[in-house]
Formats: sequence, structure tokens, C-alpha cells
Amino acid sequence: MLEIRYVWEWPVRIAHWINVLCILVLSVTGFYIGDPFITVPDGSAYVMGWMRLIHFSFAYVFAISVLARLGWAFFANRHASWRAYFPLFSGKGRQNALRMFRYYTFTSRRITYEVGHNALAAMAYSGVMILFLAQIATGFALYGLFAPGGFWFELFAPLNVAVGLQWLRLTHHLIMWLLIAFAIHHVYSAWLMDVKERNGTMSSIFGGCKFVEPEDL
Repeated sequence: MLEIRYVWEWPVRIAHWINVLCILVLSVTGFYIGDPFITVPDGSAYVMGWMRLIHFSFAYVFAISVLARLGWAFFANRHASWRAYFPLFSGKGRQNALRMFRYYTFTSRRITYEVGHNALAAMAYSGVMILFLAQIATGFALYGLFAPGGFWFELFAPLNVAVGLQWLRLTHHLIMWLLIAFAIHHVYSAWLMDVKERNGTMSSIFGGCKFVEPEDL
């Protein structure tokens, strides 16, 4: 008999959807800042100014959301705890990661039935969190260049010196495309697992609950 289990707590779900919104807005405005695609008759339209304002505002929201999610990882249930995102630390985790890798690469039909993230997905989300932090760091490092001597300029001065302006811009731009590619794969794999496991994977990020068959675990 199916059991209803509360998996994703409300802080996890809120942070998830804030990040989705921020990535969408930051990608559009960031792409415009790098390559303006709106033609205006004169500068009075202030399109670039508005794009930059929106970009910087959502950058703060994104940074707060990511840091809040990292903090919640130390208080969350076992499905969203920081421990869940390092499956390679255990033999069972490594075995489950290998099994899911074989499933995703079409070399096996067997999957691991997990209530939360499977081991391979958890590893991927750890990598995405690193990309989030790198995007925030490079973004605020570039932001600080417009106010030399300010807080962000001083905070990321070592990064600016070590990496250089052009590499900072390139890295910031590249991570944007990596996150867009991840988002596409994320939706696909979540839908795939929803169909395969029939446990409400897609709906769980809205309501927090999954439908679990104890015999499958």
C-alpha cells in the first residue's frame, strides 16, 4: 500500500522556486547586458539602466536564497540535509550512484528507489550548488568594479587580481549557459523519474509529499 511521506519541507520548496525565478530573470537581463538586443530611438528609454537594476536586484535575492538554502541544510530532514548530497562517502551510496549512472546511460534498466534524491542526482545538485556560489562570487566581483573602494570591490579584490576582468566575465557568462543546460536536464530527469517511479516527483516540489511503496525501498 502506498504511503504519503512529507519529503521536501517548505524552506526547500521556497528556495527552489526563488532560484528558478532568479535564474530566469538573471539570464535574460544578463544576456542583454552583454549583448543588447532591444533597439530604442534614444537614450531616454533607459533600457540598459533598467536591465542592470533588475539584474543587480535579483542578484541579491539569488544570493540570499542560496545562502539560506545552505544554512537550512544543517537543520533540514534527512532528504534535504547536507549529508544527503555526499553519497560517495558510503559504500551503498557509491553502489547506488553507479546503478543510476548505468540507468541514465541506457546500460541497465534497474534503478534505486529513493524517497529523496537518488545518489547520482544528489551529486549533481552538489555540483550545481558550487556553480551557484561561483556565479555569485564572479557576479559580485564584476559588480564591485563599478564602485572602486566599495564593499564588494574590496571583498573580491583578490579574485579580480588573480583571475582578471576578462576571465571573470567569461566565467560568469559560461556558468549562465551551464545552469540553463542543467535546468533543461533537471526537468527532463525529474519527469523521467516521475514516470518510472510513479511517486509524484514532479508534484512534490509544490506540495512537498511523495507517494512511496515501502516494498520498493
